Amino acid sequence: MKVHINEFVSEILDKFEKKGYEIYIVGGAVRDELTGRPVEDWDFTTNATPEEILKIFPDGFYDNIFGTVGISHPSSKNPYEITTFRHESGYSDARRPDKVEWGKSLDEDLGRRDFTINAMAVKKVGGEFELVDPFNGQKDLEKKLIRAVGDAHERFSEDALRMMRAIRIAAELGFSVEEKTFDAIKKNAGLINKIAKERVKEELFKILSSPHPYEGIVAFRDSGLVQEIIPELEKCFGVEQKSPGR
Repeated sequence: MKVHINEFVSEILDKFEKKGYEIYIVGGAVRDELTGRPVEDWDFTTNATPEEILKIFPDGFYDNIFGTVGISHPSSKNPYEITTFRHESGYSDARRPDKVEWGKSLDEDLGRRDFTINAMAVKKVGGEFELVDPFNGQKDLEKKLIRAVGDAHERFSEDALRMMRAIRIAAELGFSVEEKTFDAIKKNAGLINKIAKERVKEELFKILSSPHPYEGIVAFRDSGLVQEIIPELEKCFGVEQKSPGR
């Protein structure tokens, strides 16, 4: 596949390859490349540990339990983030894992992600790029579907904010939430109350400012999330607007 990368992304890939580590471009960067959207955030995953990553990029910063090393560079307003393969378990607060362990493979790492369109990776092989897509994310991109990786109920119990993200990403891309995934949102809507109000507000505002806010708000209502977050808003649906221009 053809990937448009800047010089610093190329430098990151080359440095890890020379040190003998696996490294892949992952997440939204792959999704945006496949849909022709500009990439604003470059994320990578690798079998190198955070300490090994910092040996390659000594100016990087690492202050979290998730194995993510950030690297600031003038070519991007956001840090480039390189994360060690990881395995997560226990989600007592329905938001973050209780335990994080370094993973052993790319497939294991991709399997913990939220949606199939975000669970793809790109590997540089020689001068070419190869797509790694164990959950058929590319097909879902073509079908314009937001589908949970594996069991949707498990994905939402791990991180309840993913329910809002599903609707937000659909509104941003003009996609629909896949039927089983949407049913899982309906059944797990109450979990959203475990999430900090600030994070919920942030996702809601992104829906409202997306290219498809109407569809996003309708999905927000039909999912049952509106009743959990803003029950007063439910009463506004179907109310005739006498002055639509106001």
